[in-house]
Amino acid sequence: MPSVLFVCLGNICRSPMAEMLLKARRPEFSPVRSAGTSAVGGSMDARSAAALERVEVKADRKFRSRQVEAADFERYDLIFAMDHYNLSDLQALRPEGARAELRLLLDLVPELAGQDVPDPYYGPAAGFDHALRLIERAIAALPAA
Repeated sequence: MPSVLFVCLGNICRSPMAEMLLKARRPEFSPVRSAGTSAVGGSMDARSAAALERVEVKADRKFRSRQVEAADFERYDLIFAMDHYNLSDLQALRPEGARAELRLLLDLVPELAGQDVPDPYYGPAAGFDHALRLIERAIAALPAA
């Protein structure tokens, strides 16, 4: 099965939710990780963990954010960006000839193609639930092979 990396800005909200959701709902994908374009080793946002637990996915309380590294473009088959800014950053970081396929996550859902998973960080808890619902739709649409 393809290996998957999810990327957002800080690797504390959207991408860890996607990582943990894919591991829980689609265990055939492996390895699965997440990273940020400007991560600094922080914990997962508590509101992200709470949103996951509301859909009965256990959040990894030991999670630590990490930054995208050059080796990720060879280590993973698929790298999904949560928004256009992340995708642009990834395209700039990608070494020439790297094997990873870069895509916006919501391009997996035809009616959401080209849209961003909004960053819920500065908003209320409802924004985390909304982001998670979008991520759930994309993960359900992820082809098995």
